[in-house]
Amino acid sequence: MKVKNIENVQVKLEAATWKWWFYLIFVLIQFIPSYASKGFDPRKMGEVIGIILQNAIISSLETWYPLFKLIPIILVASMVLRIREVTRWFNIYVGVSYVLFAFLQHVAITEEYGFSIVISNLIMLLVVAAFWFWDVLAQKNDLMPVEQPTWKYWVIPLAFLAFWYPLNQDTFMPDFNPIYLFTNAAGLTFCMMTPVYLAILILHYPQINIATLRVTGLAGIIIASYNILLNFFMYPDTLWWNGVLHIPLLMISGAALGQKKRARMKKDLGT
Repeated sequence: MKVKNIENVQVKLEAATWKWWFYLIFVLIQFIPSYASKGFDPRKMGEVIGIILQNAIISSLETWYPLFKLIPIILVASMVLRIREVTRWFNIYVGVSYVLFAFLQHVAITEEYGFSIVISNLIMLLVVAAFWFWDVLAQKNDLMPVEQPTWKYWVIPLAFLAFWYPLNQDTFMPDFNPIYLFTNAAGLTFCMMTPVYLAILILHYPQINIATLRVTGLAGIIIASYNILLNFFMYPDTLWWNGVLHIPLLMISGAALGQKKRARMKKDLGT
């Protein structure tokens, strides 16, 4: 694709992410019903989604968990070391991550419902993935260090907490075992890795793709809201700590959507 065409598409994407109808589309996606090959009573939609999420493909991939912890660590270390090629590889990795989140967390095969999909989440995450892959072409992200005001670094401890995900899988209570930094499923989950990806973009603002930032933040707000409702209001006695660990997703996604509109455009114009 020619550079001029890429710039034209980028301008349109940036403009679209500030339109009311763009948000409406994401809201309407939430009403797409889930699918189960054995069928189910539509009145049990919430129950079916819960069963799919609990039995999703990701639960059978424990041997791969360390790999998806190690790669983000290497990418962040490369940013700190100012390895310029890291931006392209980071975009590709994050795009692949969202494709994996879409399928591994939202597809399951269960005895009761057969082959099942949470279609709404799958579509939304594939849209997010497409924006990250787009920046491989647009090259608006530049992850070389940029000076930021001190207060912006609040995202780091929250992103670190999400990446660590210090939760005992048997009791759902706090468990700050440092081995979880390298062994648990957080590296393959939307809710724990999105705060990390968004924190990186926020700390490199405005030399980033603002459209990608906003789309990722919008998806984050939506899914965080579901989790806050589930963990704090529906099952607070058992899932309260899991709710706490979803606060980084809510707060950092909100910060991503709160970034100013003009800064990216001013940088592109050289003003």
